[in-house]
Amino acid sequence: MPVQSLGRLQLHQYKKAMYFFSYCRKMAGFPTQCSWVYLLSPKMLRRVLFTVLFMGALPSLAEVSQGHISVVLLGATGDLAKKYLWQGLFQLYMDQVSSGHSFTFHGAALTALEPGQRLMFDVLKKLACPPDESPNRCAVLKDQFLKLSQYHQLKTAENYTVLNREIETLLRQEGLKEAGRIFYFSVPPFAYTEIARHINSSCRPPPGAWLRVVLEKPFGHDLESAQQLAAELTSFFREEEMYRVDHYLGKQAVAHILPFRDQNRQFLDPIWNRHHVERVEIVLKETVDAKGRTSFYEQYGVIRDVLQNHLTEALMFLAMELPANVSRAEEVLQRKLQAFQSLRGLEKNSAVLGQYQAYASQVQEELQKAQDYISTTPTFAGVLIHSDNLRWEGVPFLLTSGKALDERVGYVRVLFKNRAYCTQSETLRDAGQSQCKAKQIIFYIGHGALKTPAVLVSRNLFRPVMPEGSWREAVGQSDLHIFGQPLSDYYVYSPVKERDAYSVLISNIYHGRKDFFITTENLLASWGFWTPLLDSISHQPLRLYPGGVENQHLLDFEMVNGEVAFTLAEPVELLNPSGLMPSDYRTIQSKFRQSPLVSAWSEDLISQLASDIEKTASRTVAHSGQFHLALSGGSSPAVLFQRLARHHYAFPWKHTHIWLVDERCVPLSDTESNFFSLHNHLLQNVRVPYFNVHPMPVHLNQRLCVEEDRGTELYAKEIMALVANASFDLVLLGVGTDGHTASLFPRSENGLEGAQTVVLTESPVKPHQRMSLSLPLINKARQVFVLVLGKGKHDITTLLSRVGHEPRKWPISGVSPSSGQLVWYVDYEALLG
Repeated sequence: MPVQSLGRLQLHQYKKAMYFFSYCRKMAGFPTQCSWVYLLSPKMLRRVLFTVLFMGALPSLAEVSQGHISVVLLGATGDLAKKYLWQGLFQLYMDQVSSGHSFTFHGAALTALEPGQRLMFDVLKKLACPPDESPNRCAVLKDQFLKLSQYHQLKTAENYTVLNREIETLLRQEGLKEAGRIFYFSVPPFAYTEIARHINSSCRPPPGAWLRVVLEKPFGHDLESAQQLAAELTSFFREEEMYRVDHYLGKQAVAHILPFRDQNRQFLDPIWNRHHVERVEIVLKETVDAKGRTSFYEQYGVIRDVLQNHLTEALMFLAMELPANVSRAEEVLQRKLQAFQSLRGLEKNSAVLGQYQAYASQVQEELQKAQDYISTTPTFAGVLIHSDNLRWEGVPFLLTSGKALDERVGYVRVLFKNRAYCTQSETLRDAGQSQCKAKQIIFYIGHGALKTPAVLVSRNLFRPVMPEGSWREAVGQSDLHIFGQPLSDYYVYSPVKERDAYSVLISNIYHGRKDFFITTENLLASWGFWTPLLDSISHQPLRLYPGGVENQHLLDFEMVNGEVAFTLAEPVELLNPSGLMPSDYRTIQSKFRQSPLVSAWSEDLISQLASDIEKTASRTVAHSGQFHLALSGGSSPAVLFQRLARHHYAFPWKHTHIWLVDERCVPLSDTESNFFSLHNHLLQNVRVPYFNVHPMPVHLNQRLCVEEDRGTELYAKEIMALVANASFDLVLLGVGTDGHTASLFPRSENGLEGAQTVVLTESPVKPHQRMSLSLPLINKARQVFVLVLGKGKHDITTLLSRVGHEPRKWPISGVSPSSGQLVWYVDYEALLG
């Protein structure tokens, strides 16, 4: 094509390309974006320029000087790099080649230079362009990308120093300003600290350029290990420099949850709440098993591998309050933190667990375990989660994932309540407008029947607003059914251009979009939520399932009274590695310190205690019209409070007065406060009249537990005024490892004897100041229940079984109701060690 035949705009582009070529030729060195020019002979220049300028591969000259970005991929020859990361980096280069930034890509690993180079370039040669990319442009860009990529062995501190020197030399030779550096850690977490130390000491970019360090999960094994890893990393990097990857945040359907909620506020605001949502399901099912990955899986299991991260992040996008601007990362992250704080704590009965039958033999084979080795690692989990904020109170969130299941599919499903009754027969109804059909919104992550990411909204809900440039309405496939309904019952939208999750995330790293990544605060909040459950189920029996379609209904589960349980009781085979069962302890005596003893495993013990408290309350209310209950603080009662709130709906709360046995001298809103714990675990979940709740007056006149304020006298007078004969109907106590009870400590000067009913005491641990009912007042109660849980209480339990009445040494030994009954509730671990 002669130059004369070009249009005005094309001629301008051609001249700009020629000028760019001249600029490249005149440079002493050459900018990386000029590298392809040197592949061409002058004879071929015009033909290539015509091809390239129309394909958009050339940057504008105005953009050439925006700066250079060095991308360092650590673990460049590993599986993740081979499958996803190099392709994602190539996609970044294709997208940003005309952005004005120049790039170099540094693959790094422990492997020596020559074999490492060979391995890496074997991967790079297989890189592919998207289907809609023209072959000519693809060939040029792929060739450029390979020439901009090089391999380094990064094993020692000196290696990192050399890498830094090479980057600086390249920039100096080309006269380019450094924009920033990306270090992608595709390595095991145990290597993070050493690598971080080397980068921080000798491979940071100069002032004015940014550093972005990308970290792959797992980010710890539990809260403690996550805190340790976070502390190590924050000693080298600032929070804004760290990008923790959860690749599910790059899945197009998941990434669109927040924008969807934002763009459809007018429709969702009235119905996105507990009054309209029946339940939410967040599901990731896999057909593959863990074969070849058992060394990883034995350490983590399905909850740590999938639920604690991928599914929890999707949950946050659904449950969080929408910020005014969803594009502001800081606001989004703050709302996610608030959503975490409103989640109700998980218990053992919040989850059902399974393991596919072949897993045990795979572990034995791959990890060289003995034939009698039994793994307690779950490969399937269903977990019921509740949020205690006003929007979602009572709405069940079901998180489910597993291996060796019947299909590969992932989805987030919001199912709405249906209050309609349709008089017209089903066959005569307009399917699209019928209010009797299910109403749901589905973020379809991929695979399954649709085989593509999608957003589906029931036609009887609303027609959603979707961004035209990135999502389009799908047509056809009318024979498909999703959750029992034909596809025609939904508005269905799919991405205009389907993108791999890692390509999306790498693009967000380049743009510095922190809201697509896990901050330290969010990470620790997530582990803080999941760790108690993981601890409680570490030896829980697992349901064995054959795998695939043969699972049938074995893994179906249902929600009952705030808990989940498998729907099929039989046939079932359980893995129970513990040889100890409650029946093994039938010979335990039924007395402790000459008083009745109730003993069981902790969960059964709490259940029994809650039932006994309810029976006592009902009996007392029937007799006298009201029930005065005094409750202790501490960690043990919290589980009891939750049990009472969630399972005892017949409890006569309307006629119950709640008193505190003791209180720390802190504001009632302080997390250290016994009242704060009582409120969080019990009071906010039951209907006790507010005038029946009696917190201890530790905070008067804007000061704490000052004798002149007479808080103890005020509480004593309130008790005398409302409680007949100052005799509580039931007092619940605990026992400390030193034998203290309530806030009555060994050798305490107050409260162990005398006429005072409410006293100020000193604790040996912070916060030191306490307010407590006195021992004489406690002994006036009609019933006293003492709860003792855990191995940590075994020594004091054994000691108390042998000593007499010595309250100055062990205050609990002085508990002996003068005209009432004392009952001990002691779990097996405290009793038997």
